[in-house]
Amino acid sequence: MERRRMDAALLVLLLGHLAAALEVPLDLPQPPTITHQSPKDYIIDPRENIIIHCEAKGKPHPSFSWTRNGTHFNIDEDTNVSMKPHSGTLVVDISGAKAEQYECVYQCTARNKHGTAVSNNIVVRQSRSPLWSKERINPIVVQEGVSLVLPCRPPAGLPPPIIFWMDNNFQRLPQSNRVSQSLNGDLYFSNVLREDSRNDYICYARFPYTQTIQQKQPISLKVLSLDAINDTMAAFYNDTDLFSDDPADERKPTFLVPSGPSSSKTVLRGQVLEMECIAEGLPTPDISWSKVSGELPAKRTYFLHYQRTLRIVNVSESDAGDYRCTARNKLGTVHHNIHVMVKAAPYWISAQPRNLVLAPGENGVLTCRASGTPKPSITWAMNGIPIENSPKDLSRKVEDDTIIFTDVQTGSSAVYQCNVSNPYGYLLSNAFINVLSEPPRVLTPANKVYQVIKNHPALMDCASFGSPIPKITWFKDSRSSTLDGDPYILHDNGTIEIHTAQAHNAGKYTCVARNSLGKEENHILLEVKEPTRILKQPEYKVVQRGRSAVFQCKVKHDPSLVPTMTWLKDDGELPDDERFYVDSDSLTITEVSEIDAGVYTCIMNTTLDHDSASAELTVVEATPTPAVVTEQPDPPTDLELTDQKKRSVQLTWTPGDEHNSPIMKFLIQYEDSLHHRGHWHNLTEVAGTRTTAHLKLSPYAHYTFRVLGLNAVGLSRPSFPSRVYKTEPAAPDENPTGVQGLGTEHDNLVISWKPLTGLQSNGPGLHYRVMWRQKAVNSDWNTASVANTSKFVVSGTPTFVPYELKVQAVNDHGAAPDPAIAHGYSGEDLPVAAPNNVQVMVLNSSLAEVHWDPVPSKFIRGHLKGYKVYYWKERSLHKHNPHHVEKEILTFSGNHSHGKLPGLHPYSLYSFNVRIYNGKGEGPPSPTQEFETPEGVPGAPTSLLVTNTDLDSLTLEWNPPHVRNGRITGYTLKYQPAVASRQVDIATQGWFIGLMCAIALLILILLIICFIQRNKGGKYPVKEKEDAHTDPEFQPMKDDDCTFGEYSDNEDHKPLKGSRTPSNGTVKRGDSDDSLVDYGEGGDGQFNEDGSFIGQYSGKSVSRETAEGHESSEAPSPINAMNSLNSFV
Repeated sequence: MERRRMDAALLVLLLGHLAAALEVPLDLPQPPTITHQSPKDYIIDPRENIIIHCEAKGKPHPSFSWTRNGTHFNIDEDTNVSMKPHSGTLVVDISGAKAEQYECVYQCTARNKHGTAVSNNIVVRQSRSPLWSKERINPIVVQEGVSLVLPCRPPAGLPPPIIFWMDNNFQRLPQSNRVSQSLNGDLYFSNVLREDSRNDYICYARFPYTQTIQQKQPISLKVLSLDAINDTMAAFYNDTDLFSDDPADERKPTFLVPSGPSSSKTVLRGQVLEMECIAEGLPTPDISWSKVSGELPAKRTYFLHYQRTLRIVNVSESDAGDYRCTARNKLGTVHHNIHVMVKAAPYWISAQPRNLVLAPGENGVLTCRASGTPKPSITWAMNGIPIENSPKDLSRKVEDDTIIFTDVQTGSSAVYQCNVSNPYGYLLSNAFINVLSEPPRVLTPANKVYQVIKNHPALMDCASFGSPIPKITWFKDSRSSTLDGDPYILHDNGTIEIHTAQAHNAGKYTCVARNSLGKEENHILLEVKEPTRILKQPEYKVVQRGRSAVFQCKVKHDPSLVPTMTWLKDDGELPDDERFYVDSDSLTITEVSEIDAGVYTCIMNTTLDHDSASAELTVVEATPTPAVVTEQPDPPTDLELTDQKKRSVQLTWTPGDEHNSPIMKFLIQYEDSLHHRGHWHNLTEVAGTRTTAHLKLSPYAHYTFRVLGLNAVGLSRPSFPSRVYKTEPAAPDENPTGVQGLGTEHDNLVISWKPLTGLQSNGPGLHYRVMWRQKAVNSDWNTASVANTSKFVVSGTPTFVPYELKVQAVNDHGAAPDPAIAHGYSGEDLPVAAPNNVQVMVLNSSLAEVHWDPVPSKFIRGHLKGYKVYYWKERSLHKHNPHHVEKEILTFSGNHSHGKLPGLHPYSLYSFNVRIYNGKGEGPPSPTQEFETPEGVPGAPTSLLVTNTDLDSLTLEWNPPHVRNGRITGYTLKYQPAVASRQVDIATQGWFIGLMCAIALLILILLIICFIQRNKGGKYPVKEKEDAHTDPEFQPMKDDDCTFGEYSDNEDHKPLKGSRTPSNGTVKRGDSDDSLVDYGEGGDGQFNEDGSFIGQYSGKSVSRETAEGHESSEAPSPINAMNSLNSFV
């Protein structure tokens, strides 16, 4: 007895190994595992080659063998059978043999040096579709009103055929509650009518495997009245079956199927239960079903064939019992009881046995837990041999459906078979035990990138293998702490889940797999993307025929995701029509017609999410129609309160006039004159087609109701209020929310909450029962009652201690349900300890990193806010720099243990200390330490002067930089030749002076001619010729003002086309982009015959004036190499 208790305890301890099955990598030694096999009942097509599947994996790769009908099947001796390479799959070539020869029971075996796995028993049978036996079917003549059965009796096929009745035109014969097909395929008439007469009642059988259809000989049926039978008796006497000699009067129902008052039926668990009751009678009986011993399972029950068949799918043990079918017409009722027994082939209670990977010295369990009706028997085998005949193993103990392994050693690897069977079937499962010593390996690909939409769950995998089983831990970014609390959920298989991913969850994650033999880590990247949202949805459109319709669909999405816009019409693709034009954010339909009316949907898809919106297009005639005047509806009337209960009431009303716009909904409002007199609140909304609403109410309120109608124009005026309906007081239904506990002093606890409203109080005398106790101490609740307040102060508490809190609402009629426990802390005090082990690491001349050990929780005395690093520059290490003492503070929020100090001065001596701070303030500083920053890059010299300039030398003088950042060891001097362009003054050029003189002389001559002409008067030969031959492009001088035609003083100052002359008419040096001054000396420039300037870059550049500075107008030449001169101090 004691031994059994110890074994039971050991079993409980070992159940941890069943939590998850390990997938062994194929490069490691392992016994065979069958990965694919043919079904147990394998029906084949006799026209095709037979393929019996058997695939397995293992290391080394397994070899295969077969048994046929329980004995070894030598494949090499059968020329029609071959085995696929590297596989156990058999291929039978039936071109040289008949399929019937291979209708046997097959079993596959896969073995390697670590064990043997076996397949199910595979029963191979060929499908059969036999022909209908030839028979002569005599015509049937019956009296109108009698019952009739047309037999089908199809040939037995494998699998059974599907039966249906059709006519010569391959049209299904109509069926009804009077005429229907039974489960065996026969056609039943509860009573026949004259219109049932026809000569082509044909029963068809469809065989699914061969996809063949066969038909029975047509049946001829003639339905006659009694007088017609007497007239035609002689004609049909010799070769006609005659039914029902008596007249067919109305009669009560009787059952045709099943017979007798009761019957029984057996069905297997998980299968489909079908029961039928077919009755005859006149008038046609109605069939109904019930379960005598309980209720029919609503979600699994179906009524077929006009209620004549009851079908229950996925049968369970609860479906056993007595069922009753009832046939009823106006003349009577008949019943039939069916007793249903549910049996069960074996089925797994939990998962089937899993492979077990153990390290030497470990313990494990294989469990084969199954059930069935009747209870199945369980047998074990090892490597295909019954376990009682297998070699003894002291580390193995078999107890019914469980094998317990203790202190396993290398060499104990094997495949175990569990066989569960009863008269209705069997289950066979292979599970191996593999004894390995293997350090961890992470199977998830390295640096895998997971992308997830913000506010959606994020799951990151860390699949691993090792023996012993590795333990998985996760880190993020700095790896300061493991991720095992909110918001992270760590699953047993190593996957980490973030229930609602946010932007700050993005980053680099590291998973580490550890066991006693080592560790391995893998990096995962998580990217959190913004969701796709439609900002502007398409709107409902009413468009005249022939015009255009435009639907807009503006979308916002994460910029890193590639969006795809899709438009649908009535949930289908857009018509292939050039009138439909899809833009990036719109759909345009030109020349719309009636066929374009419908619902249009825009769908924006990315690789991670999508959003959609729809709008309807209505197409109307282009001809103008008289406008229909629409208005807001009139207010509802005749409000009545009925069905009055403690917490509900029925409100009815009469709608007001709609004014040519249907009412879309009614808005119901209430006023509580007891708590908020004069204030109306929205209570609920109902559809515009309803005039009744069932209203849920609160206790202890004085309700008055009113109703408003809403149509497309707007809301109606409110109805007249209903009469007052008062609800009785009751205990509160809810407790205050927002309960929290905070300390304002180091020795108190302030408990606060959100108080209930008057409507939530449910009755008079509302007060609150405040309860508190220390969380870590097993103590009783302290209680206090308060009213008209939302906080309570507990004094004399220890500093910063966690408390459990409850606040319960109570009134004169009782208390609310027991409230949920909230948590809080008593008041904080200043920390009493400084960080220890403070160290500094100088990273470069302007950056240092400080490390410290976190302060233990008991010394923080409050909520840890973070750490502050005080640092200041004592002095520069250069003797010339002055002494500075300016303290700076860097704050590191949260539980940090290091931080960086940026912006330091190079070549300086710094002091610093570290302090912790909580919600109350800062703790004491750590001992002040010093560190030095290395030298940095110096600043530029403060001045540079040129003195003693000669033709071939000059002297440079400069002052040291203000910011030395270290010891100055030298200066680098860089120089290059400076080349300046020569300035050219056009006013001093000889050609320009000559040109101006020529122009002045020409003007003087023209003035003299004008003066002479005015004094002389009259015509002269030249003038006559000019008058006779007027040239439109040549205009003479005008007599009035002595000017040429189309020429005026205003045009004297017009700039040439394309020129950029200033508005004052002058040209300044530097104003023109193409000034002659910028092109070199005037003597080197040339003009073409049309006055254009050429050779504008050919002039030599000379030095500009001193005022222009030492800049060059030319790009530096590659020849002017930079020269450097190093001078050392």
